[in-house]
Amino acid sequence: MNDIGFTGELDEPFDNFIDNAKTKAKQGYDIFGMPCFSEDAGLVVEALDGRPGVLSARYAGLQKNPIDNLNKVLDEMKGINHRHAFFIALIAFYNGNEYKLFEGRVYGTLQDRSTGNEGFGYDPIFVPLGYNQTFGELNPDIKKLISHRTKAIELFIDWIVNYK
Repeated sequence: MNDIGFTGELDEPFDNFIDNAKTKAKQGYDIFGMPCFSEDAGLVVEALDGRPGVLSARYAGLQKNPIDNLNKVLDEMKGINHRHAFFIALIAFYNGNEYKLFEGRVYGTLQDRSTGNEGFGYDPIFVPLGYNQTFGELNPDIKKLISHRTKAIELFIDWIVNYK
């Protein structure tokens, strides 16, 4: 959005990734008058009934502090053994008539402490399935290969190359 001069905020009024992504894509279409895509993503923790979910960026408050968000999840997970979680990215494309949706997920578990300096947000506590390091410890190139955003954007690219 910065590339085309938009520095504002788009509304995310819903409690699910699909409707938030669709709303942002439509807002982009309404502002710029051209097909737009948007993304909504977050961490879903089974033991927390899906939280932080769509509130992932502002889980500990509107200041959107990633360290506060991470610490809130760690505090809420104290004493909980069921630590399954996943990152989800939902891309919505809107052309003025219809939506197309593309979803990527990466499953894993949460550690009980933060490790690693790579990535951002919840990366230092999330261990993807098949790995023994957090996203905060993994080489960024490996994370990029397996991430939820990569999976969603690959589906989107595969579709859009044939878009008419």
